[in-house]
Amino acid sequence: MASLREIRRKIKSIKSTEQITKAMKMVAASKLRRAQDRIINARPYAREMQRVLAGLASRVDPTAHPLLAARDLASPGSKTMIVIVSADKGLCGSFNTNIVKAASTLIVASNRPVALGLVGRKGRDFFRRRGFEIALEQVGLFQALKYADAQQIAGAAIEEFTSGRVDLVQIVYNEFKSVIQQRVVVEQLLPIPRVEAKTEDEPQTQIDYLYEPAAQQIFDRLLPRSVEIQVYRALLESNAAFFAAQMTAMDTATKNASEMISQLTLYMNKVRQAAITREIIEVVSGAEAL
Repeated sequence: MASLREIRRKIKSIKSTEQITKAMKMVAASKLRRAQDRIINARPYAREMQRVLAGLASRVDPTAHPLLAARDLASPGSKTMIVIVSADKGLCGSFNTNIVKAASTLIVASNRPVALGLVGRKGRDFFRRRGFEIALEQVGLFQALKYADAQQIAGAAIEEFTSGRVDLVQIVYNEFKSVIQQRVVVEQLLPIPRVEAKTEDEPQTQIDYLYEPAAQQIFDRLLPRSVEIQVYRALLESNAAFFAAQMTAMDTATKNASEMISQLTLYMNKVRQAAITREIIEVVSGAEAL
């Protein structure tokens, strides 16, 4: 049986942990509100641009721009680039574990050589130790996330694709659904996805656009920007999902610490009561012996 001093030491230690987890929960909740506002404001523009560009890609010749050109992924030497967005920190439940599992499954399913773009320290540390080819590495950007960070990541992906070193670029990230729910998403960045006809009743209208200025000038400006926007949205989604996961994890940890304190306090009282009872018995037994 543990002594009263040991039990009090444990209770004190757990109370300190409870204070830390409670403070981390409050910090995560504060940062989540700002991150949630940013992603809610960014989603409509990013999704509408993605829809418009997908429609545009289905109506123009794929050779009109390098970012539209689909390649034969079954050909020998075909390679995929997978951009994996994880967190820089832990203490966020299964947030990073889910990303690592989804990315690992995607790597195996691709059945071809892959080059990884690693965003976030946790994903970087995991895949670097396993000897994968790393085409891009970014850590620490979530401390002050900026659009320039997305431009840098998108620029590296575009360079890998247009140079012919990779034939497909995908991105894996956690999408923010709610405070208690995040969803792992795999999206194709390059080539720009095409929208196909959904049903026979809704045939795809094969029309072209009138371009002003020239189509090539629009493609040169609009298509790279579209990739940047999609990467930026993925970073914002992941950032908000991380704070939501951390807040939930710290809330659970705080509740568990509170339960442990209650159980240890009850146990300490029982031990103290047993000690007092034993001392009384000893005094009574001594008195009777006299």
